[in-house]
Amino acid sequence: MAYQTKQDHVAEILRERIVAGIYERGAKLKQADLAKELGVSITPVREALQLLEAEGFVVGLAHKGVLVPEFQKDHAQEIYDLRLNLERDLTTHALHALTADKIDELQRIQVLIDRAIQARRLDEIRTENYRFHFKLYELADRPQTLQFVRVLWAKYPFTSQDKNVARNEQVKVEHDFFLKKAAEGDHAGAVEAMVNHIKSGWSQLLAHQAVA
Repeated sequence: MAYQTKQDHVAEILRERIVAGIYERGAKLKQADLAKELGVSITPVREALQLLEAEGFVVGLAHKGVLVPEFQKDHAQEIYDLRLNLERDLTTHALHALTADKIDELQRIQVLIDRAIQARRLDEIRTENYRFHFKLYELADRPQTLQFVRVLWAKYPFTSQDKNVARNEQVKVEHDFFLKKAAEGDHAGAVEAMVNHIKSGWSQLLAHQAVA
């Protein structure tokens, strides 16, 4: 992803860390601490947090920084339904721009996912999974839909599956199957593979965390 400003770059780092669970649900984030951690000034951090608050990744606290919001179980089914529909749409459009070079980029992310799985590094698994999906979805050139999906990922309980090792391994297999279909030029099969990947994650979440 090409970052237009330092604010955009900081915002993407923070998105990844929230989705990955590095900043856990309920954690308070302070601008000064984040600026020091990321090696930047306060200004891009403040601007990035304002953007993330608008997206739902964080909630502002008066004079006390921001809070990573707790997951709301009552909204889980709606969030899943929206993810399924919008990510199907993004995948469909992205496939038309998924060149051999872009497939290679996704394959390299897959290598990192596999290494993280073997080392049981859960933060890295979730981070690289995030990068895989959004590297793909950005190819769709549908910025409004992409923005809506970012908001949904902010609200989705990805970190609830931390102890489900089998699911982490299954993610790699499902990504590989999607890439196989895409490389073969089977767009319908690739879209179906992505839809089934999202459905599979939801089924596992229900089975292990009783979200519904």
